[in-house]
Amino acid sequence: MTIQIKICGLSTPEAVDRAADLDADMAGFIFFEKSPRHVAIDTAATLAERARARGLQTVAVTVDMDDAGLDAIVTGMKPDWLQLHGGESPARAADVKARYGLPVMKAFAIRDASDLTRIEPYRGIADRFLFDAKPPKGSDLPGGNGVSFDWRHLATLDAATSYMLSGGLTKDNVGEALSISRAPGVDVSSGVESAPGIKDLGMMNDFVRAVRDADKAMAGKGRSQE
Repeated sequence: MTIQIKICGLSTPEAVDRAADLDADMAGFIFFEKSPRHVAIDTAATLAERARARGLQTVAVTVDMDDAGLDAIVTGMKPDWLQLHGGESPARAADVKARYGLPVMKAFAIRDASDLTRIEPYRGIADRFLFDAKPPKGSDLPGGNGVSFDWRHLATLDAATSYMLSGGLTKDNVGEALSISRAPGVDVSSGVESAPGIKDLGMMNDFVRAVRDADKAMAGKGRSQE
């Protein structure tokens, strides 16, 4: 098993290049003006072209965006994926997928195990789920808050569920998170930043190394039990 890595909230050529150098899988660009990671479409288009040239899949992250906004992003940035990180209904997710012909990643905020039941109407619509922690009280951001949830909740998921784990992941806890959840992919943003919206290249190195180490450790443990 190779754990997929998505580094989200990229906004500079240096961060994109480092993500590629580290063999990350996905580069996320955020279109949400309240976020310190928000990028203009022109900037995202340039960075996404750079990312694709280095083998990264590009993800446009939006929050309850209307068709006009999505039209502009898809035309300008040409993302490989659309991530819906708001309260988009199953019908809206299906409309977005049909309108653009792109795979859709639907994000859900998790606090209790019961929150996972909300994915059921999206099965067969969303191509992948992303599980983030519920924002702390008073936060205007649906993600990137640096908080986590109880990873044990994910043990209730069907093994065939395609998802990425997010929320408060850092180099120090991602190994434990993966060991507990057995998540097939991880998404990191604030956990590799020196300040909100500022990606730290050294922290990116450390995070990816921790994921790869955890992946190897789990693979070795699995083989030893065969």
